[in-house]
Amino acid sequence: MKTLIVEDDFTCRLLLQCLLEAYGPSHAVTNGKEAVEAAQAALDEGEPYDLICLDILMPEMDGQQALRKIRNYEKTQGIYSEDGAKIVMTTSLKDMRNASSAYYGLCDAYLTKPIDRKQLIEELRKLKLTQ
Repeated sequence: MKTLIVEDDFTCRLLLQCLLEAYGPSHAVTNGKEAVEAAQAALDEGEPYDLICLDILMPEMDGQQALRKIRNYEKTQGIYSEDGAKIVMTTSLKDMRNASSAYYGLCDAYLTKPIDRKQLIEELRKLKLTQ
């Protein structure tokens, strides 16, 4: 499983990398703009990400904007959300407005921080990324 971790907080980024290291390689970026660029480059190289863990509150471009841009780019490549990267929003925001907006933007899951290992692994199972 190839993973892109998009997180501006060093501790949260490191935690996700540690939780996911057993499942395959991961790359990390610190804002939504870098996330879009990384996802597009991976698709262009024919090696797309299987999983993108995307924070919502970030500098340059927030996670909601990055989510829409990634999904739009996938669509231009003939890839629709059910066949694209599995995108899990990881955020401290627990309000329904942000969760609804993320699902409307075609995210696959929404986890609130602090990220719980068991909950993350369960989401990976639901998304059929692991057994």
